[in-house]
Amino acid sequence: MHHLALILQNQPDPEAIKSMAMAALAIFPLIMLIFLAIFIVPTWFVCKKAGFSPWLSLLVIVPLGGMVLLYVLAFSEWKVVPVVQPGWMPQPPYPPQPPYPPQA
Repeated sequence: MHHLALILQNQPDPEAIKSMAMAALAIFPLIMLIFLAIFIVPTWFVCKKAGFSPWLSLLVIVPLGGMVLLYVLAFSEWKVVPVVQPGWMPQPPYPPQPPYPPQA
């Protein structure tokens, strides 16, 4: 709050402004890495599950690259085969029957 009061004064202290700018410059790359991880990690898994190279997820770093990736995923043929869910599986009789005696 003290720094905000310094900025709102008519003649702010140049050293205070310099320290605030250095703090902002130190925090900005960390915030950018967090936001990139928020977008890259899900697109990495989507690309991998769709059968594409997961490295395509790095397109979200480029401006409008995420839009290009979205269109690539939407309109291309996915290279995976859907898993067929098994239907009714016959079960062995309950309770299990003993083996038949040998026939002579």
